[in-house]
Amino acid sequence: MIFQPSLDSEVSNSSAKVDPAVAAKLPCGAKVVSTENHGFSFRATTGRIDVELVDGSPQRFFMKVLLEERGKAMVQGEYESMTAIYNIIPESVPKPIGWGTYETIPNTHFFLCEFKDIDQELPDVRKFTEDLAVLHKDSRSPTGKFGFHVTTYSGNLSQHTEWSDSWETFFAKSMRHALAHEISTRGPSEDVEILSPTIFDIVIPRLLRPLESEGRSVKPCLMHGDLWYGNTGKNAITKSPIMFDACSFYAHNEYELGQWAPVCNRFGTEYVQGYYSQLPISSPVEDYQGRIDLYKLRFNTHVSALFPQNLDLREQMLNDMRDLIARYGNISK
Repeated sequence: MIFQPSLDSEVSNSSAKVDPAVAAKLPCGAKVVSTENHGFSFRATTGRIDVELVDGSPQRFFMKVLLEERGKAMVQGEYESMTAIYNIIPESVPKPIGWGTYETIPNTHFFLCEFKDIDQELPDVRKFTEDLAVLHKDSRSPTGKFGFHVTTYSGNLSQHTEWSDSWETFFAKSMRHALAHEISTRGPSEDVEILSPTIFDIVIPRLLRPLESEGRSVKPCLMHGDLWYGNTGKNAITKSPIMFDACSFYAHNEYELGQWAPVCNRFGTEYVQGYYSQLPISSPVEDYQGRIDLYKLRFNTHVSALFPQNLDLREQMLNDMRDLIARYGNISK
């Protein structure tokens, strides 16, 4: 069966055929037994492929299908992100298998990975934070810089991934990129126009430059990139933590926890404490909360761009800006 590129389609077919490009990614000699819709995605069609291997044993795969050139970039970015994470913590993510373009339907692209039965419950605090700390500690940027070798997408919007020697420089460009998306989808805002210069000219240097001053440095660590509770769960069989839907790049390790700061977050204090029992807070420690709130602003800006129909999200972003400026926007501080 060929997954139809529509979120409303019913994906099931007794003939159990897959596109030849997908079949080429499956184990050699595998026979496709069944295909069906599985899971949910805001942007893609998702499904499960059941196969029988040459030795008669069963195996399952998960597939995500997206359209057009942006969809192609999205599945490539997810594959490269998940592969990078799998290489560090293979028990914590479904094994990536491949990505490609359908032979039978134009402008239709897929991401294929190992299928895992996942309970969408919050993962065990200790093991999840240990795994995340290992990802950050053991990963090594291939260039020694901040960024990633392909563009990655949070939702259907690109992220800044161009390599940079400086975390401050990289983050500022990433923030500008997210803000450009936000303005493009929602339209111009006088408040954004008034507040943004202080964020970029004063707040970002005030909070991030000390990380790379007075002999201090920031190690570029591999990020999941969108580690909210909806992209995590428990392996239904082993109960071990699982993370998925990554949109990675190499960044300051604390950036990942900025995703846990918004009000909708379900990773509470116990997760933050669990993480910092494995990795110390960066120096200067006194700037920690400010950095987390700055990273939260970056996530909230991107979310505001993703869901422009929600009027509250822009106000949330603006309130983040106002709060940071009130605390750190005075150049003399």
